[in-house]
Amino acid sequence: MTSWRPGWDAFPQTLLDFWTERRLCTLTTLRADGRPHVVPVGVALDPDQRCAWVITSRGSQKVRDVRGDARVAACQVEGRHWSTLEGSATVLEDEASVRRAEERYASRYRQPRPNPERVALRIEVDRFLVSSSFV
Repeated sequence: MTSWRPGWDAFPQTLLDFWTERRLCTLTTLRADGRPHVVPVGVALDPDQRCAWVITSRGSQKVRDVRGDARVAACQVEGRHWSTLEGSATVLEDEASVRRAEERYASRYRQPRPNPERVALRIEVDRFLVSSSFV
């Protein structure tokens, strides 16, 4: 395992490809009692804004958890390749942020269905953990 701190201007191409090709991820948040909450999500990297995005509904457990403890981890696996990003998330409800998150999601996955309760989780990435296959 190797860790890499985002040097967004020198992002390794193989890692960027891994985080932009279509793959389902898991997002881990921390419940109020400290237990992890792990769910499948789409995570969209945003090198231009130097963050990652997750779209979700306002009333989700993810949102409740992030409002209590901002620490998150998102992981994806493909065969022997895996990568986890760690960071702090913020719940954003303003139209511009939600639209940006939807655009980034659509670029990696598909156009999201309409959801009037949608909010965006903006993840400020502290570091990436990567399998040795990326080194």
